[in-house]
Amino acid sequence: MKLNYKIIFHFFGLLLLCNGGFMLLAALVSLICKDGVTVKLLLSGGLVLLVGVFLMVGTKNHRKEMNKREGYIVVAFGWIVMALSGSLPYLLTSTIPQFTSAFFETMSGYTTTGATILNDIEVVPKGVLFWRSTTHWIGGMGIIVLAIAILPLLGIGGMQMFAAEAPGPSADKLHPRITDTAKRLWLIYFGYTAAETILLKVAGMSFFDALNHSMCTLSTGGFSTKNASVAYWNGQPIIQYIIIVFMFLAGTNFVLSYFAFKGKVQKAIQDEEFKLYFKFIAIFTIIAAVIIYFNADASLSSIEHPMVWGKAESSFRHALFQVLSVVTTTGFITADYTLWSPFLVVFFFGLMFLGGSAGSTSGGVKVVRHLILIKNGFLEFKRALHPNAILPVRYNKRSIQGEIVFNILGFFILYMLSFIVGALVFSMFQINFESSIGLAASSLGNVGPALGNFGPVNNYADLPLLAQWWASFLMLIGRLELFTVLILLTPFFWRNR
Repeated sequence: MKLNYKIIFHFFGLLLLCNGGFMLLAALVSLICKDGVTVKLLLSGGLVLLVGVFLMVGTKNHRKEMNKREGYIVVAFGWIVMALSGSLPYLLTSTIPQFTSAFFETMSGYTTTGATILNDIEVVPKGVLFWRSTTHWIGGMGIIVLAIAILPLLGIGGMQMFAAEAPGPSADKLHPRITDTAKRLWLIYFGYTAAETILLKVAGMSFFDALNHSMCTLSTGGFSTKNASVAYWNGQPIIQYIIIVFMFLAGTNFVLSYFAFKGKVQKAIQDEEFKLYFKFIAIFTIIAAVIIYFNADASLSSIEHPMVWGKAESSFRHALFQVLSVVTTTGFITADYTLWSPFLVVFFFGLMFLGGSAGSTSGGVKVVRHLILIKNGFLEFKRALHPNAILPVRYNKRSIQGEIVFNILGFFILYMLSFIVGALVFSMFQINFESSIGLAASSLGNVGPALGNFGPVNNYADLPLLAQWWASFLMLIGRLELFTVLILLTPFFWRNR
């Protein structure tokens, strides 16, 4: 069957309309803040809207059917279309005059990676900063899921795209109609963002900073309006605790939040993935806090005076914040954790491969995959002793089909291969070993801060231009869970069947 190109481009037009609309919102912020770039942001939004309208009008007579192949194309290329068009505000305002770097910043935004090439964030016009945070917020729950919520207007069903885009090994449906699922997820997402904004404002942030940090927390992105990131508020622990709470929620399956709001709290708490996610956070925080506490002179002196809030509380807070930031792939920082101890450098590097829950906005491998791999690993010992026994992997008291276990094994192998190849390619640009493996793990896991020359207190400004394209590719395949993008590189995908 030939590809339905009209519906693909029609959908690209719809995505551009959404993108252009958000750019106009950034122009409004610019007007309110009087930062001098309102006209250029209006021009950016106008151009993107114009192309979007042209594509939609030119393909209005499309066949209203979408198969799985077309779903994959729309998802993968949809992100690229959004990143290309999303670069315009940076280019036209001369915030980032180099196209490659502007694309890198935009892809980092939409994939919620949070890696930046900007050396001085605080001099960037507020309208552009708002646009930068908006790319996170859009990408957080998925550009495609957002568009699915309005697909009924086009008379198109969106299940194919949701299956390709939904974060995690499976897409939990809250409602039989996928459009209603998307709406419910976005309602929770918007509600959390509003709640965090209000709490941060009350805690002492300016409204602009509170809104931007809320958008970047719920999307597990990590862009900040301050050069020092959240370390700017090290003297105000309440702000950091608020962000901690919402990072935890953002790294949790949003379906569980839905169940909790519906009064089914026990169903959420008893979820196996949630329990392991909570245990991981607790155990890793205790380990990091103990090391920071006994290494206080070396580690806390660069954060804040330990006597201000108490050494124990300070050690706990910074350990919890950084563990959550890395595990949920948010990427905010309160300190340079590479100075804490060599053990913690390796420790946080390992956490880059963990990821949050499936169905959350976080990147990485995801906790549920680790859980199933661990369970299957233990079962292999039993199968060695009892080769004739039928021992299925169970998750939430239900047996998991063998195909799903094989898919997760395949994903993990492909993820590690992508990491190895990613690090090798970075090393070809004369980047040292520590920085190369850090860049590969951070880009693929959508974490943001890496290691070495691209650590927590550094940015990506010194990354060679070709390496920025490679990092952008790793961000994309990591955000879309490898298969969605890599399947497009296979010749059999494009054969007409």
